Order: sequence, then structure tokens, then C-alpha cells
Amino acid sequence: MAAPRRDTRGIVDAAELFARVHFRRREPAPPLRPYLEHYWLIDWDLDQPYASHVVPHPSVNIVFQRHGDQAPFAEIAGVGLGLFTQKLEGAGRVCGVQFRPGGFRPFAPDRPVGDWTGRRVRLTGVDPADVLGPDDEDARVAALDACLLALGPRPDPDADRAMALADRIRADRTIRRVADLASAEGVSVRGLQRLFAAHVGVGPKWVILRYRIHEALERAETSTNVDWAALAADLGYADQAHLVRDFKATVGVPPTAYSPARKRGAGHEPIGSASV
Repeated sequence: MAAPRRDTRGIVDAAELFARVHFRRREPAPPLRPYLEHYWLIDWDLDQPYASHVVPHPSVNIVFQRHGDQAPFAEIAGVGLGLFTQKLEGAGRVCGVQFRPGGFRPFAPDRPVGDWTGRRVRLTGVDPADVLGPDDEDARVAALDACLLALGPRPDPDADRAMALADRIRADRTIRRVADLASAEGVSVRGLQRLFAAHVGVGPKWVILRYRIHEALERAETSTNVDWAALAADLGYADQAHLVRDFKATVGVPPTAYSPARKRGAGHEPIGSASV
């Protein structure tokens, strides 16, 4: 697996978030890299409350959290179907694990990943203080490694295939329909749907649409003058209206009303160049 991503896809107004919190990504131990995108670490100490917004990836996360004086806790967060909003206030810390799409099932082989979709379930059998307690960041990463290595993973050829297919959807912009992917892979549409339900948690069509929205969101984050009609065509939409519909349903506002880059004005460093 490559180093943690440096893009900010999925984070709504990433520059505003990074101005308020200390956000970084870290690489897991080598045995875990085939299954994980990265670890993501956030610390904050705010004078005023702040709400962060994320358009989730088709990924399961395990999240260790400490908010102010509340007791720390850990939870499994299944694939989020809509915009996720988290209110941050005071001081706090989060240590998260983002699995690759398809990468969670080897750690929880007894249930299809679709059982977790849209749900957040407390993780038992681990002490969140072991991960959240150390002031040293390397120690926190080592604690995440130890926790995950204790949970698994178990070899699963179907999970390997699901991860490869999800990667292809993300990287190959010519894959615009499930039938395109099925034809390229020599499998049936129904077979793809069963594989994704069991190992990704959402269907391949949903994954294709979500990565389209991430691309549109990233363009809005980094460009001051987006040609939405051209982008809709580039992403495989029938027309601009279909892109606007999906964008508004996911982010909450139409793309023409969402442009952090335009608000910041020219001359600012593009969001996508941030080291995260």
C-alpha cells in the first residue's frame, strides 16, 4: 500500500477544519497496510464550538474518542450513508482507523459488512485509554497497531477482491456504471452486488456515486471557477442537473452555492496541497 493519502476528499471546507484542529494521517504497521487506508489523528483546544462535516468514504472506521471531561470510548462506525457532522468544543482527541473499502471484513469475519452500514456501535474488549492516553504520537500509533493486530486479520480472498474492485472504481474514471465494471471483470452485476454487500457494506453503484461526489467536492474546494456542466459530463452524469441533485442530497447545498475556494479568494494555497 502507498503512503497515506494527501488529498482532502470528503472533508467539507478542509481549510477551515485544519485552521481549527491539529489533523494528520499516519501509516499503520506493515502487516496491516493491505487492509487500512491510514490512521487519522485529531487534537483540538477550542475557545468556541465548531462543527466539522465529512462526506464519508465507503469505508468502515474504528474511532477512539475523548471529548472534554467525558469518559473516553471507542466505536465501530459503519459506512456512513449521508453527511456526517461532529460538534467539537473545548479540548479533545480522536484516534481513528480508516479501513480500505472491503478491508474491515477480515477483522470481523462473522458478519457481513452491510450489518454495520449507517451504524455506530461501541467497541468492547479494548481500553480506549490505551490509545488516547499517551502524549507521544508514536506511542498512540503503536497502540493502534497493537489493538488491530490483536483483532486479526484473517485471510479472505473475497475481501481482497472487493478491495481491488473498489480501488479500480476510485482510480478508473471510465467506470461509470456497475455494468461497466461487471463487463470489465467478467462477472455478473448480481455477483458484484453480493460481493460488495458482504465485504464493503454498500453496493458498487453507491461507491461509484460517492466517489463522483468526492471529486465534485474536491473541485469546489480547490477551484474558484468550476464549469459544472463540463465536470458533470467528465464524471459520467447525463447532465448538470443530475450532478446538482446528487451533490445537494449529500452535502446539503447545491454545488453552485458551495465554494470555499471562491470565499477565500485568489492567492491562497490550494486545499489539496495540505500535508494530511
